Amino acid sequence: MAPTSPARYAAALAGIAALQAREAPTHRPECATQFLGHGHPTERVLVFVHGYANCPQMFAQLARLFHAQGDSVLCVPLPHHGLADRLTDDLTHLTAAELAAYTVQVLELAAGLGQRITVAGLSAGALVAGWAAQTDAGLDQAVLIAPAFGLKLLPGSLTGLAVRLSLRLKDAFVWWNPALKEQFAPSYTYPRFSRRGLAQTLRFGQTLRGLARRSAPLARRLVVVTNASDQAVDNTVTAQVVAAWRAHGRAVETFEFPASLGLPHNLIDPGETGQRVAVVYPKLAALIGH
Repeated sequence: MAPTSPARYAAALAGIAALQAREAPTHRPECATQFLGHGHPTERVLVFVHGYANCPQMFAQLARLFHAQGDSVLCVPLPHHGLADRLTDDLTHLTAAELAAYTVQVLELAAGLGQRITVAGLSAGALVAGWAAQTDAGLDQAVLIAPAFGLKLLPGSLTGLAVRLSLRLKDAFVWWNPALKEQFAPSYTYPRFSRRGLAQTLRFGQTLRGLARRSAPLARRLVVVTNASDQAVDNTVTAQVVAAWRAHGRAVETFEFPASLGLPHNLIDPGETGQRVAVVYPKLAALIGH
């Protein structure tokens, strides 16, 4: 692969600076676009994509580990995420189309920062990684961590119906923890979620599932990580996507953290209750490779 030109690198840096300037008045500083670079294009660029109602801060510690190894690391907040007002209603405006457009945007920026691009995401962010894998032939690697293709409490066969109903009904905001409400931690996350925004995220995942059934993914390497103790997402639906990719003749590396670890759905964020990053990070580092 040809080295990244200085002009393209400069254009990528300008694009990142423009995002940060646009976010500065509205976003929490730690939840705005984060870029860890080395002053020049690198061999590998890592794009980390956070989960629904979270922000780039959840990947900050992991990002520093990869940056120390020589990678450029980019974390851009998902649309309507990372705002300073934790009780914002902005998530109601999230759409599946925005998530697809976001994927294109971050890939364009990453392409100017180095030669090989890895996109790794958790939950909703894993859907972005999967979309990139499915649609971008220039992607070197996609790492899907606890992808939100389906919800644990909702049978996969009913996901489509639930999405359609949610999008027809008036939106509602639901506390992640009704007892703690706005005291829900970490402090940079949204303490409640939009039912409509969640439905749009699931719609994005449904569209990706359809693409996976119809055609082979374009990324060079695919890694899917699940968590046996996950109480949020349905791992059986994820297995169906893996099977669809393999049916097209593509190799997919899979790994599941055992239930004995008792990991939370958000197994990345050091601020998450029950977190065990001392166990999780070395394994993810090995799976992502160098």
